[in-house]
Amino acid sequence: MTEKIKISELPEFDITELLDTDEDIAAYLAIVLEENDPAEFVRALGDVARAKGMTEIAKASGLSRESLYKALQPTSKVRFETIMRVCGAMGLRLTTQAA
Repeated sequence: MTEKIKISELPEFDITELLDTDEDIAAYLAIVLEENDPAEFVRALGDVARAKGMTEIAKASGLSRESLYKALQPTSKVRFETIMRVCGAMGLRLTTQAA
């Protein structure tokens, strides 16, 4: 007989623990971008910022830590300029390709 597991006993999943390398980060963001959901992409950028360190990303992007947290909320209406600043601070470059 299979033992039942309570959901409350499962460990909480945190993607930031798996974002160790630049390649991992690029692959994660590429997968999220394929979903064509801007809110999920903003959430993913927040995950990457947490993995790399919010304080360091805030300093490098020229944003305050609080502003960075607000901007990377999935419900925020973040400006593209902010996304580009955050990506640059993370050492990321957004590119395009033909569909």
